Amino acid sequence: MPKQRITKEMVVDAAFALVRQGGPEALTVGAIAARLGCSVQPIYSYCRNMASLRQEVAARAGEALRAHLAQSLDEGDLFRSTGQAYVQFARAEPQLFRLAVLRRRQGIGSWEQLYRQEADPAMAARIAAQLGIPTEQARWLHLHMLVYTMGLGAIFSCCEPGIGEAAALAQQQAAYEAFLSAARLRAAAPGAPDAPPAAPAANGQTLHNPNEPPAAHPSGPKKEQAE
Repeated sequence: MPKQRITKEMVVDAAFALVRQGGPEALTVGAIAARLGCSVQPIYSYCRNMASLRQEVAARAGEALRAHLAQSLDEGDLFRSTGQAYVQFARAEPQLFRLAVLRRRQGIGSWEQLYRQEADPAMAARIAAQLGIPTEQARWLHLHMLVYTMGLGAIFSCCEPGIGEAAALAQQQAAYEAFLSAARLRAAAPGAPDAPPAAPAANGQTLHNPNEPPAAHPSGPKKEQAE
């Protein structure tokens, strides 16, 4: 029986499967060769180095995330369903989420640059139409939820045995409501400072925005409770 011809696509497929199962640390030339049942020679002939192969695998992970988002999108609730899809992908494919989201990005020096690189440019106008807010505020809202959801997904994908999906989605829903309320306030009062609003924690308390001074207690300084 003639030997199977190893192609570059087969090498990338094997690398992707290894990372999907065991994370980036599972990606070695020996592991790829063992998976394909060949020597290491074909691996080296297609891949200049492991860094270039990791880039191709990361691109595949990004494609998997985008495909999941497209399948999970609810046209009647674009904004919320997109955020939920990120969290669900992080739980179902933690290794791919880390590759697709927790990757080094070049040319990012501001929130605006991050938004342009990560977001669908047409999404803000669609969100604005659905929520009845100006497009500018929809972009502000979309950016803040994007940052929040990426962080939430990172936590979600790195915890063992793992935070339940229902708890993660409840946390996201609380943040969604807080950010949406802030976006509507900004729409009613143009010129408000561009600082992220405080998001409520899962226990109902408010997570303080580090860019703002702490708010005074409504009844004055809080007294220490006697033991």
